Amino acid sequence: VPLVESGGGAVQPGGSLRLSCSASGFTFSSYTMSWYRQAPGKERELVATITSGGGSTNYADSVKGRFTISRDNAKNMVYLQMNSLQPEDTAEYCCNALRIGAIRRYDYWGQGTQVTVSS
Repeated sequence: VPLVESGGGAVQPGGSLRLSCSASGFTFSSYTMSWYRQAPGKERELVATITSGGGSTNYADSVKGRFTISRDNAKNMVYLQMNSLQPEDTAEYCCNALRIGAIRRYDYWGQGTQVTVSS
């Protein structure tokens, strides 16, 4: 399994969680990494992206200032620090690895980890 997420769980509004995604079987440092989420009945949403070297990040407007994506290429890990969690953050969170090659797209997905924010 190329990507395995962990760190999800149940938390009260205002709380924090740190998601982790462990990568294996491919050249992690060559891939852009992203976190997506999907809530029941809603479309999948891109939450955050970090470039292969970690020098650039992007966030959905809904999480800016609350979530931070980071990576450790030496450990083949990507993280999502989530602060000030709100009920609307409840979703299954998946990590994605993407590399656009010369002739094909290389795309890996994890199986997801559930985050539930509720009082």
